[in-house]
Amino acid sequence: MAGLARRDFEKFVKDIYRGGAGLAASTVNDRMVMVAAIMEAAVVDKRITENPARGIRVSRRAVLAVDEDEVPTPAEVDLIAAHIAPKFRLTVYLQSGTGQRPSEALAFSTECRRPGSVRIRWQVSAKAHQEHCKTPFLPLKHQLEKECRDVPTALFIEQEIDAHLLKWKPMPVVFTGQKGRRIRLETFFAPHQPGVGVMPSISSYGHQFKGACLAAGLVDLDGNAKYTPRSLRHFFASTALANGVPIHEVSRWLGHRSVKTTVDIYGHLLPSAWGRCREVLQHAMRPASPSATSLPPEEASWSAGNRAA
Repeated sequence: MAGLARRDFEKFVKDIYRGGAGLAASTVNDRMVMVAAIMEAAVVDKRITENPARGIRVSRRAVLAVDEDEVPTPAEVDLIAAHIAPKFRLTVYLQSGTGQRPSEALAFSTECRRPGSVRIRWQVSAKAHQEHCKTPFLPLKHQLEKECRDVPTALFIEQEIDAHLLKWKPMPVVFTGQKGRRIRLETFFAPHQPGVGVMPSISSYGHQFKGACLAAGLVDLDGNAKYTPRSLRHFFASTALANGVPIHEVSRWLGHRSVKTTVDIYGHLLPSAWGRCREVLQHAMRPASPSATSLPPEEASWSAGNRAA
């Protein structure tokens, strides 16, 4: 412990956040509370003189806006699905096609299916992979146990669900809810081996995802996996927004606390409304005048130059 410095914990947090597990900044920060508490206990016991983990957090401001390079193409999503372990193929499409977090996709069950949509109600606990975990499923982030959100599904998502069910039958998992009520879910990703009653963890899924990227050749200049499971959520959101889906709907489907979060992360990926705005204002205030899209050549040239500047 005496050999640990603050920079070690800063690197530790950064490695966890960017390590492919798909953990949100808030989740990583929650985990660091426990790490800091351990180091604080060492200070009390006089094993070390100060706590180097105190106040170490992932900065949300630095990572809110998604980089376009973090968004895979449709062909790359298909490549990841083709190279990941067959059982997790559906998870890739649940994330990229409905915007689910990794923990939500791993909690997918028969009750999630709706005509033309999926209902997201549960997420896998960080302790779900432990054999004696009594609460493998938890309420959604920012929501109560009884709350859920519905997300529309394209036809290919429903086809992927059907294809998954042809290979694997849902497995029953009984657990205790937060209010002590016994709940049974017919889950898609519970282990099928006899005598094994643990759920796949978010980190194990992240490991499978990383391996799929490497096998598919989706790597950066250093040879590391180019994408993480979070990249599939970025794909869903950016694709929907780029094709005119209202941002407040996308925000609700992603399960963000507020639409401001969605704007901060994806607002710069929205298609430009420059020309449309000029046209709307022209028709609203001068309906008898030429439209904004049929400006004189000299004004159109100036406008184009001004936009370029």
